[in-house]
Amino acid sequence: MKKVYTCFCTDVIHEGHLNILREAGKYGQVTVGILSDAAMIKFNRFPTITMDERARIVQETGLVDSVVIQNEIMYDKVFADLRPDYVIHGDNWREGPERAIRQNVLDNMRKYGGELIEIAYTHNANVKKIDDNIREKLAMPEYRRRRLRQLIRLCPVVKTIEVHSGLTGLIAEKTIVEHNGELDQFDAMWLSSLCDSTAKGKPDIELVDMSSRMRTIDDVMEVTTKPIILDGDTGGQVEHFVYNVRTLERMGVSAVIIEDKTGLKKNSLFGTEVAQTQDTIENFCGKIRAGKDAQRTQEFMIIARIESLILEKGQADALKRAFAYVDAGADAVMIHSRRKVPDEIFEFCDRFREKDKETPIVVVPTSFNSVTEAEFAQHGVNIVIYANQLTRSAFPAMQDTAVEILKNHRALEVDARLMPFKEIITLIDDM
Repeated sequence: MKKVYTCFCTDVIHEGHLNILREAGKYGQVTVGILSDAAMIKFNRFPTITMDERARIVQETGLVDSVVIQNEIMYDKVFADLRPDYVIHGDNWREGPERAIRQNVLDNMRKYGGELIEIAYTHNANVKKIDDNIREKLAMPEYRRRRLRQLIRLCPVVKTIEVHSGLTGLIAEKTIVEHNGELDQFDAMWLSSLCDSTAKGKPDIELVDMSSRMRTIDDVMEVTTKPIILDGDTGGQVEHFVYNVRTLERMGVSAVIIEDKTGLKKNSLFGTEVAQTQDTIENFCGKIRAGKDAQRTQEFMIIARIESLILEKGQADALKRAFAYVDAGADAVMIHSRRKVPDEIFEFCDRFREKDKETPIVVVPTSFNSVTEAEFAQHGVNIVIYANQLTRSAFPAMQDTAVEILKNHRALEVDARLMPFKEIITLIDDM
């Protein structure tokens, strides 16, 4: 009997999937691949139920002969193991980054043989409602909040991009690319005080209070599903930090990063060029403990940011603080540097990992931006935050556009560099 293969990356079986299964049954023995959790993430999906549950749902349709786990987005191992005579898929992968997956199937067919059968994608109100319900479920606090811890377990590195508005949140949510035969995307979002303040035309000195920043969080949460890491600056007074932890946790924020400095906020990249003071280990540990005591779930994370290298106090001080903060309850540590080479970051990570194999390490490679995520992973880094690139790219573009309009007394000269209205509308409407 001929072998037929199709693959699903969904938590719910709807009419479209059933159409594919019925069609598949006409050609032979049907095997359905269920994307693993790690593979679903690369596919810009995130499971709301377990992999075993997803497999059982497919099996219970009564339309399949066997179910297997597909651990990779691409089909190379599927063809090597199963040698399917037919691959059946909806025709919705002809456009966008998913074209790379389709091409991979065709390439394997040239090598192993077989035929691709594409079924018209099922567009109806019921299917859209199911898809919308899944997305809304992922946006709910209880699902969003836990995702960062899940991602740390599933991903070599959690790729995190700065957002500061609903629009930039949509960019972080929807940007997906094909690269070297794989699909890739951002895993999480970073809301910094610098970019939030800059977007509001304010200096980064904690002038924008937490209430205002929570409105930004709301704007982002309303149109996205990815987990949020919040820049909490110093955390403020302990009493304020406790309150904010509870609020952020309730909102569905996954983590807050607080830095071990005191006094008026100064951007860390100024280093010793401006007066910056570091908190005592005892005081900062007390703040961490108070925050952990305040939270109501096991999912929310408090991440301790260590400023010792920024302030040129050396590795010994940075490591002493890191281990003390973890002992106080910090769920992860962030190490920062303003050097353009990563040597001191790598040294810290390596020495930290000699004693602590589990606590996640976070880096923000603004200065040492030549390092790849794979290189960071080799040194035990779990989360990489691209902290301000969207803001820094947007402002020059807007300024140049304004200058050109003034110089030419019309907008024609800038039109080629502008995003078409249709693309903007599509980005927003397809939430």
